[in-house]
Amino acid sequence: MQIGVSSYSFSRLVASGALPFLDIPARAKELGFEVIEFSTFHLPAGETPLSFAPRVREAADRAGLRIVSYTIGADFLRGSGGDWKAEAKRLESEVQVARLLGCSVMRHDATAGFPADRRGSRSFAEALPILIQGCRAVTEYAADHGIQTTVENHGFFCQDSERVERLVCGVNHPNFGVLIDIGNFLCADEPPPLAVGRLAPYAFHVHAKDFHLKPGVAPDPGEGWFQSRGGAYLRGAIIGHGDVPVGPCLRILKKHGYEGAVSIEFEGLEDPILGLRIGLANLRRIAAGL
Repeated sequence: MQIGVSSYSFSRLVASGALPFLDIPARAKELGFEVIEFSTFHLPAGETPLSFAPRVREAADRAGLRIVSYTIGADFLRGSGGDWKAEAKRLESEVQVARLLGCSVMRHDATAGFPADRRGSRSFAEALPILIQGCRAVTEYAADHGIQTTVENHGFFCQDSERVERLVCGVNHPNFGVLIDIGNFLCADEPPPLAVGRLAPYAFHVHAKDFHLKPGVAPDPGEGWFQSRGGAYLRGAIIGHGDVPVGPCLRILKKHGYEGAVSIEFEGLEDPILGLRIGLANLRRIAAGL
């Protein structure tokens, strides 16, 4: 198992000016990561994702880190003026970004749900046919360019493993799968091992993430916490410090034959470098015991 890191883990340092975006690969290498993935770029003035991607790849090559995945946002219900065909067309340029990065996997969202002013049905069943069409259009285009596409269990509306599985099976294309984030299932109040067991056969990429968890009936813990769909309190944690059963989840993936990279996505309140250093050591120890 190769252990990587998402560029998103460094986002606070980049936003504060403490770490230039193009220095992320070198810093990740210093920490001991074996591969890297990139989330939405922090673009300099005058740059576009397409013009910036070669510079990102050069930075990763200098650091000796392979880029394994590219993550971007999308919404087939609300994006591009609510036109799923236009949103799918927009994502074609993002596929080209992934190609320029040299990675084989691109993750895009499906949707965050219906617009707030929608009248009538707002169910997942109502949205599913549109999401299937959008995801299929993107993956058919991406397949011609050697890029596998995925959705992540992310964004509350399309986060439960049962919903994600229905989407993947509805698209029914060998180039389309799942980026499994083992921690994100808690945002939909779902036990991670149960959810990972359901989605493991469709895994193209994996995020290791940990959360501190408090029940919704507990006192509000205040700043730094957010609530799950069902009202539980969550806060990002260092891998191994929180309540996500990381080891059992990875064991399930291994049982199902997953041999790809596992990337840490750190969202804790601690200093990101400290959180990543400790989290990497813990994840290595967990992986060694599988």
